[in-house]
Amino acid sequence: MLSVDLHTHTNCSDGQLTPDQLLAEASKNGVQLFSITDHDTLAAYRQLSMSPPAEMKLLVGIELSCTWRRMTIHMIGLNLDANAASMQEAESKQGQARSQRFEMILQRLTKVGLYIDTERLIELGGSCPGRPHIARYLHETGQVKSETQAFDKYLGQGKIGDVKECWPDVSQAIEWVRQAGGVAVLAHPMKYRLTRTKLIELCTDFKEEGGVGIEIISGQQNPTQTKTVSDIAQKLGLLGSVGSDFHKPGQPWAVVGKVASLPENIEPIWSLFE
Repeated sequence: MLSVDLHTHTNCSDGQLTPDQLLAEASKNGVQLFSITDHDTLAAYRQLSMSPPAEMKLLVGIELSCTWRRMTIHMIGLNLDANAASMQEAESKQGQARSQRFEMILQRLTKVGLYIDTERLIELGGSCPGRPHIARYLHETGQVKSETQAFDKYLGQGKIGDVKECWPDVSQAIEWVRQAGGVAVLAHPMKYRLTRTKLIELCTDFKEEGGVGIEIISGQQNPTQTKTVSDIAQKLGLLGSVGSDFHKPGQPWAVVGKVASLPENIEPIWSLFE
């Protein structure tokens, strides 16, 4: 059975490993179809100095932040032309959006009395840290008990640090991917904490805008979640993808290549790449 992992991150966004380290980890774990999908950047592909092993196919990918009904969602673009004009535009505009969003988040957190050392944050996350870097900083400085608490109190959906005004709408993100010859996949649908009705509405709109697939499995999720997403995929005719959403070693729920197989009744997104 094909070993697939189409959702992973490097230190070019909010992951911990370098691109070469991540590719080596995927190879060690026997991944045969692989993608690095950093947030809003293809920098990992420009930094790779090693080639994938002969038994592995590497798909160029990206995870784009966008909005749907004033809510931030993520979508994966797969099998992209990294040199396409639309990807250059996407990286540029998303980079600007991330910078603007970073400043807005810090302003909001400062207003509620949190101390922010911007230089330390840049050490953690480069020139434009994301929310995981901010959560790590807040934990490191003792302003929250854990990174999870940082999201629960300040950075999660609907919290003061949840800035979504900067992102493009989902139709724009999908169009960037389509113009680069890729396919758009809705990322980790169960993480949005939507009711089943709202999730179906999201998936319906996603498909109508040109989305092709949905992540049936994201990391080590439970079978009930898998069935929920599978039923929606079948209902709407969306192809299925799987990914670990790996960010760093030591997280047992997100190990490179350790992803359950697609249910047999779901057509895989990789059938388009054969």
